[in-house]
Amino acid sequence: MASTWSVGTPERQRAAVEAIARAWQSRPWPAVGLLSYTVHIGTDGDTLFHYSQWKDRAAYDEFFRTFRDDRNAEIDAAVPGIERIALHEYTPYRSAGPVAGAAVPGAVVVVGAEFDGTDPEAPRAWVDLVLDALAADPAPAPGGISAAFHLGVDGRRMLNYAEWESAQAHADALAAPGTGIGSDTPAWRRVLAFPGVTGNPFHRYVPALTLEPAAG
Repeated sequence: MASTWSVGTPERQRAAVEAIARAWQSRPWPAVGLLSYTVHIGTDGDTLFHYSQWKDRAAYDEFFRTFRDDRNAEIDAAVPGIERIALHEYTPYRSAGPVAGAAVPGAVVVVGAEFDGTDPEAPRAWVDLVLDALAADPAPAPGGISAAFHLGVDGRRMLNYAEWESAQAHADALAAPGTGIGSDTPAWRRVLAFPGVTGNPFHRYVPALTLEPAAG
């Protein structure tokens, strides 16, 4: 599950993360099949990105029924006015990396691709093209660590959860000559020309909070 909150200011971003940590760490881990939950602070000074991994959809539904409301009530009391923008469900598909010897990730870049729905296999085919282009790139952008591609269960979305050494490394990669973060190659040009793509936004975040069930 991937969701975005808008909180308004950098101060409220930090306050919201602290409220999330208190709300979760003061309660037992929900025994429903939640594998991990991470929160990242947007470099835009406004948003938080929430990324949670679940055993299956039934686990999330049970959490929603049983455990969600009291946690959100505590968070909202601490930071009133949070706008919960979107929640989307994905399944893991393919990944690249991590790069051997890379630094600890200092940034997460969430890349989305949205499709017009005319071809339900389009998200999968697009990811395959991107990974082919990455593998064949003669000069990969420095600072990239890993990329985990997810397919939306609605058949119209793709999410790439990409780890970078820093937000600046990603910005530098986009500013370099070439196609996005890639070199100017036929493979990357095929990615850009892929039919049916209606949006391809990205957002940069800084890791803030990671929650996992206790070992054992």
